[in-house]
Amino acid sequence: MECRLCGHPKCHKHGKLPNGHQRYFCPHCQQTFCESFDTLYYWRRVSPEQVQQVLQAHSEGSSLRGISRITGLAYNTVVSIVRASSAKAQLIHNDQVKQVATAEVSADEMWSFVQKNRSNVFPMN
Repeated sequence: MECRLCGHPKCHKHGKLPNGHQRYFCPHCQQTFCESFDTLYYWRRVSPEQVQQVLQAHSEGSSLRGISRITGLAYNTVVSIVRASSAKAQLIHNDQVKQVATAEVSADEMWSFVQKNRSNVFPMN
């Protein structure tokens, strides 16, 4: 297993946590970590199925309070899950999307906004 802290390739098993998750030890950085370290499930007392349910409902456009009622989780827990997943998605996006060349840019939505707000458009002489 690769170390999730320093990236060293040779970590070995180092016991189990009380909840049954495997612990690992990195001989390079002398740190222990569990298999869920640096994931959405780390330090959460929410099942992976509930996290997936929250993210699915959020992607479908449900309100955060509605998701809280549906899943039975606290509102702050739902907000925390959505924020954490958003931060992870932003990290992945920033890592994967680099130097994208664009030939042309479409501004249809911006133009429809300007059309609706003629008071914002200054006449050209």
